[in-house]
Amino acid sequence: MSDEKPIYDGWAILELMGHVRLAGRVTEESHFGVALGRIDIPSADGYTTQYFGGSSIYRLTPTTEAIARSVALHNQPAPVRTWELPKPQAIEADMGGPGGVDIYAAAFDEEYHEIDDDDDE
Repeated sequence: MSDEKPIYDGWAILELMGHVRLAGRVTEESHFGVALGRIDIPSADGYTTQYFGGSSIYRLTPTTEAIARSVALHNQPAPVRTWELPKPQAIEADMGGPGGVDIYAAAFDEEYHEIDDDDDE
C-alpha cells in the first residue's frame, strides 16, 4: 500500500478566503519549497494562471469542464484594479537646493515637499 496522497487534478469551482470565487482546472505544484494550488482560469483570450496556498481554500467544488468554463466567464480575475494604482505624475528634483534641501514631487502626491538631509537640528 502506497503512503502517497493523491494530488488533485481536475475542473472545479474554487472559493478562497476573501470572497474570491474562481473556476477552472485545479492542480497542485511545488514552488518555493511548499505545495501550492494552481488554477488555470479559462477566458476568451486563453487562460489566466493563479497560485494559492492550501490554507486559503474555503471551498473546492469538483465539477465538469463545461460548468467550470461557464462559471469562469462570470468570475474573471483582474490582475490589478485601477484603485490600487496611483495617478501617474512626473517626478521633478532639484538636487542643488539651498542648504542641502531637495525639492521633489512624489509620484503618489501632488504636493511639493522639502526634505532636509542635514542633521543639525
